[in-house]
Amino acid sequence: MNHYWCFADVYPINTKIKAVTMSNQEGENEEPAQELAIPDSLFFATLERDEFSSECPSRKEPPPASPTYPGADTAMAALDGKSSNYLAALDANIENLQKRTQQLIDKINENRKKDHTVMSNFRESLLLKVSTLAEKLEEMMFLIYDLHNKLMQDKLQELSDAMGRISQIGAELRQVCHAVEAAYKDLCIQPEM
Repeated sequence: MNHYWCFADVYPINTKIKAVTMSNQEGENEEPAQELAIPDSLFFATLERDEFSSECPSRKEPPPASPTYPGADTAMAALDGKSSNYLAALDANIENLQKRTQQLIDKINENRKKDHTVMSNFRESLLLKVSTLAEKLEEMMFLIYDLHNKLMQDKLQELSDAMGRISQIGAELRQVCHAVEAAYKDLCIQPEM
């Protein structure tokens, strides 16, 4: 996992660590006074002149690999301790950020599960309510159908009765027409006196 937000905090620490590492590597080729920038003082100046004068006649021995001035080991140990502290703090920050990120991801997943559960329950509840409403509408529709069927049956019965009366009146009217026709013929056939 990349933690880009830590680079701004790490950069100064890495710079200090790099400077200490480079100074340790260059200590084999240069004098320690140039590496750690020892403050100018009469004591250190005298010490450097004595060391330089004692080393100049021979020139056969390589320069010392470790600093020879007083307190050099203590300074290096302090720098190593600071570097270790910085690295430990950096590791702690990275671990803390990883834990917080994982907690956020777990919380998001948990909230999504809750949302899914809520939507599933809502869908089931909605389907149940819609089904109940559909059943009630169907019952009301059947009741309306029954009412309309009764009304239509009554109207059809009235129509059937009216058609029966019309048929009866039509038959009676035909009988009257036949009687009138027969009487007219009788009147026309009678001889003149």
